[in-house]
Amino acid sequence: MPRICIYPKDVAALTGRSYDVAKRLMRRVRQAAGKPTGAFVTVQDFCRFTGLDAAEVAQALDRKST
Repeated sequence: MPRICIYPKDVAALTGRSYDVAKRLMRRVRQAAGKPTGAFVTVQDFCRFTGLDAAEVAQALDRKST
């Protein structure tokens, strides 16, 4: 089953940034999407904010989880 939500640990692995930087980026993505604190961030939200290709990110997350 494909992943829908993305977490700071995933962002850190995808971008090569530290976990703390990934948490800050996730906070900015959540704010840009108009979601409340603690709400889930979808792969689509993340890709819309960063400009990354959603298919590539989803593929990388699927590869990482297997």
